[in-house]
Amino acid sequence: MIQYSFTYRKLNVYQLSRNLVKYVYGVVNTFPKNEVYGLGDQMRRAVVSIPSNIAEGTAKSSPREQFHFLEISYGSLMELMCQTEISFDLNYISQDQFNEIEIQIGYIYKMLSSMQGSLKTRIEGNHL
Repeated sequence: MIQYSFTYRKLNVYQLSRNLVKYVYGVVNTFPKNEVYGLGDQMRRAVVSIPSNIAEGTAKSSPREQFHFLEISYGSLMELMCQTEISFDLNYISQDQFNEIEIQIGYIYKMLSSMQGSLKTRIEGNHL
């Protein structure tokens, strides 16, 4: 099998967001059956969007386009946080599960913010 070296795979934020996907999928699998296509499905879509948009953004040549895809990842991250809060309110997840998701979201948030800051500097410096 051929092994490709895609740039996004080397990013810590991408790796952490993939770990978050695995964790959220495991949590959602414990939701009540009536939530399989409701809140659980929304959470799965939001969490998958985070690493997907990080990866897609690295394929863009323009810093402005890269910034845009990081914004989408950030939006999905905040969507997931909201859905996690709702899941907790509905007693679908425990306090420990809530805390774990919130901690992982916090790490990813900081990394995305840092990447956006670097790109913003490049955009403003080059007037792109």
